[in-house]
Amino acid sequence: MTARHGFESIQEREIPELNTKARLFRHVRTGAQLLSLENRDENKVFAITFRTPPSDGTGIAHIMEHSVLCGSQKYPVKEPFVELMKGSLNTFLNAFTFPDKTCYPLASQNLKDFYNLIDVYVDAVFHPLIPAHTLEQEGWHYELESLEAPLTYKGVVFNEMKGAYSNPDDVLQDKARMSLFPDTPYGVDSGGDPRQIPNLTYQNFKAFHDKFYHPSNARIVFYGDDDPDERLRRMDGYLQDYQAMQVDSAIPLQPRFEKPRRLEAPYDPGEDAEGMKGQLVINWLLPETTDPQTRLGLSILAHILVGTPASPLRKTLIDSGYGEDLAGVGLQSELRQSYFSTGLKGIVADANGKLEKGAEVEALILGTLEKLAKEGIDPDTVAASLNTVEFQLRENNTGSFPRGLLLALGSLTSWLYDGDPFTPLAFETPLAGIKESLSNGGKYFEGLIQQYFLTNPHRTIVTLKPEAGLGQKLDTEEKERLEKQRLSMSKEQLQAIMEQARRLKKIQETPDTPEALATLPGLKLADLDKENKRIPLAITEVEGSKIFYHDLFTNGIVYLDVGFDLHALPQELLPYVALFGRALVDMGTQKEDFVRLSQRIGRSTGGIWPALFTSLIRGTEKGATWLFLRGKSTTQQAEELLAILQDILLTVRLDDVERFRQLVLEDKAETEASLVPGGHRVVNTRLRALFNESDWAEEQIGGLSQLFFLRDLAPELESNWPGVLEHLESIRKILLNRRSMICNVTLDAAHWAAFEPHLAGFLQSLPAAAPRQVQWQPTPASLFEGLTIPAQVNYVGKGANLFKLGYEARGSVDVILNYLRNTYLWERVRVQGGAYGAYSLFSNRSGVFTYLSYRDPNLLKTLDNYDGTASFLKQLELSQEELTKSIIGVIGDLDAYQLPDAKGYTSMARYLAGDSDESRQLWRDQVLNTSVRDFRSFGEVLERVKETGYVVVLGSPDALAKANAEGGDWLEVKKVL
Repeated sequence: MTARHGFESIQEREIPELNTKARLFRHVRTGAQLLSLENRDENKVFAITFRTPPSDGTGIAHIMEHSVLCGSQKYPVKEPFVELMKGSLNTFLNAFTFPDKTCYPLASQNLKDFYNLIDVYVDAVFHPLIPAHTLEQEGWHYELESLEAPLTYKGVVFNEMKGAYSNPDDVLQDKARMSLFPDTPYGVDSGGDPRQIPNLTYQNFKAFHDKFYHPSNARIVFYGDDDPDERLRRMDGYLQDYQAMQVDSAIPLQPRFEKPRRLEAPYDPGEDAEGMKGQLVINWLLPETTDPQTRLGLSILAHILVGTPASPLRKTLIDSGYGEDLAGVGLQSELRQSYFSTGLKGIVADANGKLEKGAEVEALILGTLEKLAKEGIDPDTVAASLNTVEFQLRENNTGSFPRGLLLALGSLTSWLYDGDPFTPLAFETPLAGIKESLSNGGKYFEGLIQQYFLTNPHRTIVTLKPEAGLGQKLDTEEKERLEKQRLSMSKEQLQAIMEQARRLKKIQETPDTPEALATLPGLKLADLDKENKRIPLAITEVEGSKIFYHDLFTNGIVYLDVGFDLHALPQELLPYVALFGRALVDMGTQKEDFVRLSQRIGRSTGGIWPALFTSLIRGTEKGATWLFLRGKSTTQQAEELLAILQDILLTVRLDDVERFRQLVLEDKAETEASLVPGGHRVVNTRLRALFNESDWAEEQIGGLSQLFFLRDLAPELESNWPGVLEHLESIRKILLNRRSMICNVTLDAAHWAAFEPHLAGFLQSLPAAAPRQVQWQPTPASLFEGLTIPAQVNYVGKGANLFKLGYEARGSVDVILNYLRNTYLWERVRVQGGAYGAYSLFSNRSGVFTYLSYRDPNLLKTLDNYDGTASFLKQLELSQEELTKSIIGVIGDLDAYQLPDAKGYTSMARYLAGDSDESRQLWRDQVLNTSVRDFRSFGEVLERVKETGYVVVLGSPDALAKANAEGGDWLEVKKVL
């Protein structure tokens, strides 16, 4: 076989459903495999993946993922990854640790940038520096302030995983997987258990890279419109100096259980009795799905069972009243053997943590599956799920996630285990096979239930039990363990630890030399487009409603957003808005209960869902606050999409108290579950609400105030349902007014001409009245607030309105914040402070500026670092190269890749917020002309934030109490969980 650029062709296939030619190559010298996906997508993707099965819970694979991106032989700078984030046009740049693999993906629309990113990433994975201090920084190390002070742990991954272990959903997901795979690498935590991470030695760390990060263990993917031949030539250049090596990285199959097993795990419910609730899931190990039809069939079956509120297993669980919301990950199919996990969260527990309805939940799950297998699944449910999954496959809408990356990860579900990388990508044949099996009344999915669930003894029942004070107990155990270690050390050993920490800090504080930074490839300002990319927009009026139309190719799909101006509502009704939006699609209509409505939506559309848009309108003090019903369908089904929307809006049933109670409990449970993994977003929303009407409204509808509202509303449904129903009906009556509504349509011109008359007919069927606008009187929360959650990390925010401090927004602020996030804040809060993330955000519409940290072991120290930002900027000596890099990074953000539906929605949102093409172009011009003087001037503004900024912290009770003790009770503390 003839080799081309060192590669031999193994197989190739046209995948017409993806408009892609797929070719698989093997590098002759090393055995590295390369999947080349060739198409017209300008958002090019590269990913290199290694099988990295862990043998213990030290997090070695996860820490290595962080560490290889901390300097390499060709690029000997401390943080090449950060330099790339700061100054490239990437549309995606990250790395992932999975239970059995580590993946390094990137994407860019710019070819030169794409090749630059590949060059840095390939050198990072094959030739990292990874000295001992990198393990100390990214993994763990001891810290000691004095010989008498307590010993502590520090490290980025150590604190990241402390945050993960504070999240009950993460704990349950890990325990479920580990329970099914006790005899394989999936039985340990590849991310790292904080109690085991300090067992990782540098010797083992280095050996892990030597073993697994070799071309013979690599799987490489290219995707997009770049030159396929150049892909091979470049990769051969990177690989040609290696020899083939036997790498023992195969993932073994888990031996089958002969009978089900049980496992219990504790979690910290927080300080309130309300938190004494647990979770229970049943988990089934499924086959090694090498058969593509079975793989797709199980995916559709998972949607049938739990994919929508009307799904029979999900509905049965929620209707039982045994819990508050669905638990479990559903179908997990990215490992060698798939598994399915489902159950309930919010199950009441007694004082000892025993779940009062645990046995009933277990019996309900098994009984429902038995009933479905025996009596059959409603054909309308099957049709709805089949259509929904098929629509998703054909639309291939990955949102902001690059399409090529999703395909790369999909190929690995077979390829990583020495299977065919093409099979998971081509769906037409397995889809046709399933449809054939269903023809003539075939019981295909009932057969899957019988085979893979009911007669499958390899299942586990995992219970997550509340244990009051668990966080404090773990913290005490850690301190005791550290104190025992400190006492066992000699004075010389303790001094060595102090010296090691000082040495690490010095390394962290020492900037890269200009010579080292100059090794990194980069773009020039001349490589950038000077003009913004414009999105087509035509605005008309039909039946009193404003219509936004975007002439874009959508491959035969109509995207429709129907908007309702929330400024027509009195402010006391705002907390009901999110529930009202859900009720429109989840409560049913006068003709169809919510099950039948859900089936109809699934059969005939790509989905209908509510969404909230809020923004201050540029140049005003008024907010744009809208509730949208977003929907999509094929153009052939567009009339049915409109008919469904018409039925929802005109005949929605809001009077089903039991169904509404379920929505309240689900929203409450989901909001509580989001607090720990998304604490920085909670803090940011809470902070911004202090400064303007728009952000205040967003916090009322979707922030922490919404959680407090839901907790109060749940009992009110018992005592005052007529009053609650009256509020819901008032919202519908006020909002359903076509003269204050808008419609946003993204569709090509030919199909728009046919769709427009049907849209006009839809609008004509809706009520019309004089538009109304209500003035809201926001009531902000505390200006200095501490919010307690059962976590071992904190989320620290500080913010101010820069417009009120005299700042006039210019595009240079984006460049400055890009630089801050990737230099000062990264180094002080993440690298030195040990937090997983640190951010600074600014709204050029409202003037609100916020600092935020993520999974942060510190509180006051982080606030001190925020306050030091002003001095950093005022004293900054910035080279032209560094300035250019930050400008390029911002242009990359401004030109972010978007699919057609996102373009249409973005264009409408800009209009509603007062952003014209002219103002956006001016902003881009200011970005491109940013100077060092702008940085120093912004430092003067941040000096005033230091003195006048407000603070919100979400964190542990101990951390907040300590902050108040040291600062004089300056935080108003409130219990959240």
